[in-house]
Order: sequence, then structure tokens, then C-alpha cells
Amino acid sequence: MCVDPMCSLSRRRMLFTGLASATVAAFSLHDARADQSSAGLGPNAIAPSEALSRLLQGNNRYVANAPSNKDYSAGRAARVTAQYPIAAILGCADSRVSPELAFDQSPGDLFVVRVAGNFVNDDGLASLEYGVKFLGVPLIMVLGHTGCGAVSATLKAIQEHAVLPGHFPELVQAIRPALEIARAHGHGDLMADTTIENVRLNANRLRVSKPLIGEYVRAGKVQVVGAIYDLASGKVGFVD
Repeated sequence: MCVDPMCSLSRRRMLFTGLASATVAAFSLHDARADQSSAGLGPNAIAPSEALSRLLQGNNRYVANAPSNKDYSAGRAARVTAQYPIAAILGCADSRVSPELAFDQSPGDLFVVRVAGNFVNDDGLASLEYGVKFLGVPLIMVLGHTGCGAVSATLKAIQEHAVLPGHFPELVQAIRPALEIARAHGHGDLMADTTIENVRLNANRLRVSKPLIGEYVRAGKVQVVGAIYDLASGKVGFVD
């Protein structure tokens, strides 16, 4: 056993060098898989329309209470080495909305980004850019839902001048533009109209976002759609 401090330091250096080498190797392997996916060589190299069709078929199965995904261990070994999601979902953090269940997709099929109010912020945008650039997702869906607490809080804060604690005011400011549009062009149900406009606004933001996603959209490699999940029925409907 070595008690010399220099011996201990040498061991730590060797350990650090080994970890660093392993990390570099892991990132190199990841980059190779990422390049393969972004080059359209992975199993998710499908047209955006095909990805959307799979989601709709899955939602129909979910609504009918006839899911095809029952063995969640299937494919686990394959997912250890890589992921090939067919779609990215920008969804709400609401615990009642689970995209994998709502669209009857297996683990690894959806790249999900969640934030209360399903709006685009810098962190979420970076995650979605990763999904497009390195995972090769052909479809992005902005998924709102009925009875959204974030939308309800925004309406309350603005209509009643309520003072909300913590970082809630930032959430309100993110959803406020949708409320203003709903007030001007809505159909009487301010909650429902704001939910729809919030989805529409954020889908449009993604379609033109720079420097990555907008470029993929213009090239026809990625499609961005908006949708609303109905809590009562489980049905997903599109937002034009």
C-alpha cells in the first residue's frame, strides 16, 4: 500500500485520465450516432406526414382503450445504444397529460419537452433543436390541453390583477400574448380561445425559429403542428 502523497496524486491523475478518455469515447460514439440520425439513416427517417399519421393512429387506439403497447420491456436492449424518436412534443407539465400514453407510443418513440403552459423558452428550444439536429425527428407537435392551469392562472392574474408568487409572473408574461389575441379574435370562451392561441403562437415561433428549426422546416425535413388534448375524452384535435 502506498502512503506517499505523490503516489496518491499519481493515482488520481491516472483515474482522471481514464475517466476523461472514457468520456471522449462516449461523446465520439454519440456524435457518430447523431450524425447518422441527422443524415436520415436511422429508423425514424420517415416523412413528417408518416410520423403524424402514426401519432393519430396511436391516439385513436388510446381513445378506444385498445393500446398496442403492453410490453414495455420490449426493445429495452436496443434503446441502450441509441434513440430514434419519430416526433418531438412540446407539452404542458400537467400530470394528467402523458404524450406516450395519449399517442400509444413505446419508450424511445417520442422526444418530450414539458413546461407548464407548453410555451417556447430558450431551454425548451435548445432541447427541440437537439431533437431535430441530432436525433433526426421529422415532426414537432406543440400540445396544449383543456383545463390548463397555466392558462387559467394567466387569465386570473391579468383579469383580477392577482399577485402571484415566485416565478409565476414570468409564466404569465409568456402566455399573455395568446390571451390578448383571444380577447381580440376569440369566440366567447376566453379560456378555450387562449389555450388555442397559445398553441398556435408557439407552433408559429418554432416554424421560423433561428438558426436551426426554421431551416429544417423550410427545407421540408421537419413539420411543426399544433394540437389540443381533451382531458375528458383523451382525443387530440389539431389547431390550424
